[in-house]
Amino acid sequence: MPGTTSEYKKISLPLTLNFLLIILVISVAACAETGGGPYPEAEFFSKDITIIDIRTEAEWRQTGIVAGAKTITFFDENGNYDEKKFLQQLDRVVDRNEEFAIICRSGARTRVVAQLLAQKGYKVIDLKGGVQYLPKIGIKLVPYQAP
Repeated sequence: MPGTTSEYKKISLPLTLNFLLIILVISVAACAETGGGPYPEAEFFSKDITIIDIRTEAEWRQTGIVAGAKTITFFDENGNYDEKKFLQQLDRVVDRNEEFAIICRSGARTRVVAQLLAQKGYKVIDLKGGVQYLPKIGIKLVPYQAP
């Protein structure tokens, strides 16, 4: 029987590695498909398009915001949200039939919120990479001023 165990180990290791490789390839492909589109170019920020920053007020104060962005929190500090309240605030600053963009810190929250808004008929652009990506394309944030 010891020979059987050793043969099993020799066979299972390559099968396990192949299985893990297949899972990795599938995961990378799935992430690429749901990535929210290309990263924004610097020129995007010179367009006349409304940008909604969905981070928390503490985040706006810490890092600043994109110049001219509207600030409407979606997820609070604990990860909770009030969809109805968010949509009411959003409808005050954007037209559902016109394109607008949303941004967060890294792009993770906007990916979720963009899908929700698209399902509700909004023409939303997910600014992939969030505000942490903006310095890489030369976009500077401005201090947040509470309304």
